[in-house]
Amino acid sequence: MLKIDCRWLCVPLLLSTALVAQAAVPTALPASVEQIAPVASVQTPQAAWATMTPQLKRELRARYAAWQVLPEPERQRIAQAATALATMPVAQRDSLRARFQGMDQMHRDGWLLGPRLGALYAKLQPMLGYLPAEQREPMLALLHQLDAAQLEQLSLISQRTPPQERAALREQLLALAPAQRAAWLQQNVAR
Repeated sequence: MLKIDCRWLCVPLLLSTALVAQAAVPTALPASVEQIAPVASVQTPQAAWATMTPQLKRELRARYAAWQVLPEPERQRIAQAATALATMPVAQRDSLRARFQGMDQMHRDGWLLGPRLGALYAKLQPMLGYLPAEQREPMLALLHQLDAAQLEQLSLISQRTPPQERAALREQLLALAPAQRAAWLQQNVAR
């Protein structure tokens, strides 16, 4: 059985919570953090895993998979935010948790992409929210390669593109060589 340290599975979402305190962006703190705390007191990872509900196990697996694909700078930001979150007063953490729980589940899940993409997920979601399985990894890699200005351009394109044209636009973007993306984004944002 794979050994999993439950405390690290929610780390990607902890960053977005800490960012609110630092940069006034939406937060991300999982609803199931309350469910994880009692589990952490169990002696072995196997015993902790055995006590979890199937839903919590799925959620933790999804977070772990999201963590695995994050670039190292994003992981470092998350670790720093987790430290900042741990030092916050309980009332402040509870306030951030409540704010996060007030968000739509789709937007909370967007924070699994990390702090950089999570902050823009609401704007990127129209074009990226319903990717075919074969486009998920290439699109995620592409998004991590874009700089902040290019992500902002893509978010504008995403919001302006009619639903019936989004699949074709995604295919065009994915087919581009990295050197061609900046020009493509500028051309499409100008439309």
